[in-house]
Amino acid sequence: MAAGTHTVTNQAPPLVGYDMFATDQALAEAVARHLPPEEAEEARAELSAFGVAAGSAQVQEWGRLANEHPPRLRTHDRYGHRIDEVEFHPAWHRLLGRAVGAGLTGAWGRPGGHVRRAAGFLLASQVEAGHGCPLSMTHAAVPALRAEPELAAAWEPLIASRVYERELRPPLEKTGVLLGMGMTEKQGGSDVRANTTRAEPLAAAGEYVLTGHKWFCSAPMSDAFLVLAQAPGGLSCLLVPRVLPDGTRNAFALQRLKDKLGNRSNASAEVEFDGSTWARLVGEEGRGVRTIIGMVAATRLDCVLGSAALMRQAVAQAVHHASYRSAFGGPLVDKPLMRNVLADLALESEAATVLGMRLAAAYDSDTEEERALLRIAVPVAKYWVTKRCTPVVAEALECLGGNGYVEESGLPRLLRESPLNSLWEGAGNVQALDVLRALRREPAALNAFLTEVGRARGADHRLDRAIRDMLAELADLEGIEARARRLAERMARVLQGALLVRWAPPEVADAFCASRLGGDWGAAFGTLPHTLDLASVVARARPEA
Repeated sequence: MAAGTHTVTNQAPPLVGYDMFATDQALAEAVARHLPPEEAEEARAELSAFGVAAGSAQVQEWGRLANEHPPRLRTHDRYGHRIDEVEFHPAWHRLLGRAVGAGLTGAWGRPGGHVRRAAGFLLASQVEAGHGCPLSMTHAAVPALRAEPELAAAWEPLIASRVYERELRPPLEKTGVLLGMGMTEKQGGSDVRANTTRAEPLAAAGEYVLTGHKWFCSAPMSDAFLVLAQAPGGLSCLLVPRVLPDGTRNAFALQRLKDKLGNRSNASAEVEFDGSTWARLVGEEGRGVRTIIGMVAATRLDCVLGSAALMRQAVAQAVHHASYRSAFGGPLVDKPLMRNVLADLALESEAATVLGMRLAAAYDSDTEEERALLRIAVPVAKYWVTKRCTPVVAEALECLGGNGYVEESGLPRLLRESPLNSLWEGAGNVQALDVLRALRREPAALNAFLTEVGRARGADHRLDRAIRDMLAELADLEGIEARARRLAERMARVLQGALLVRWAPPEVADAFCASRLGGDWGAAFGTLPHTLDLASVVARARPEA
């Protein structure tokens, strides 16, 4: 066959060798906006170094290898002894070690720590989303552990450590630890109060043994887990270490690993507790949900950030491809219809990033008003942003045509990953009902939400009208539960619009308000009004390799 038939032309180069942080204008601006100048300068330097590594060919290859070589369960050693271990590809450990070393498990005691960590989490999740699970749960365990000051004092420094120790040893003898969580059971799912795992008290105060199972336990090689179990006083939160202080293994039997749609680099296990599984009470008996809810809220925010990361990477790949690919007489990116599609996708991506980073900043502020805002804005954002992820990734894949449908493009991996964050830590109905719960029980939450969106009032007539319509919806309680999804969506879009009107370039805010709030938008991406400045929106989203 003639060699000339294999000459490669009109193909986009790989999107590697670029600063993933600095080329994401929405993210870089959010970091600068939410940090004091002296902290922002240091954060930019750290995140740019992390972003350069994330955009490198080597780290991208680690992401591919971790995904293509999923973890393997080893229940027994060669002699028949139970060992209950999971083997990961070396690339998984490299990614996890790099993320821990960048401080992605330590945010709670550092000035601006949540904003800095959220930005880093957005970058790490674009390389390979699977290793974000242990990072998220470890970071999020801190609020729950603080219900027991003695435990928090011992564990927090190890959680915030930048040392990744993969070996299983007594946790308090290590220089860095990872934590997981076990709530879901076969018979209950999201209804954790239906859990049947039992916690029976031992003679020593605060010590228990567990009998039962957990249907989903992600990252089962973590050093310890926060679980819910039925103690004599009711559903309680307990800390279950993998290795006991004397060096022996706790009874933590891994039954099997889930064969999942996506998130394949991360192990998700079914776990059995055999009646001798040792655990330590966290908080008070019977107050397990209240104790662990701080962990749940923090992981829900990571669902928002994780979805924003997937959207950003998908849009970056689509814009990059269209910038280099020629068709019908010129670059795809210059074709009016393709530009419309790319701009529409870029709007969704930027809105998700700006909202996620605003909520991270609320954690850093830690005032009563900001805590009230988080109570309602986190489930609102979790509901809507995670739902927008799959259609955004699917449309971005289509922008690459047949190339996007091929595994080597990386877009199929993003697409398989895209539904996960909508399921994890409570699916859509759970989030929408949680919004109603906050509205009914916590008036300060709605007040904080209305104050936040009110800061943009008067800047755009479409936003003002959307706020009025939202207030009318809130005032009508007839059939409110059946309308919970509709309400959560409306609140999310109003909040995103308010943030973009305040902080995004005029062309971005104008396009968002015209389409998402003004009603000049079709049912598919690529239906923005043609009179908008779409070229500027697309140019802003372009990653410069």
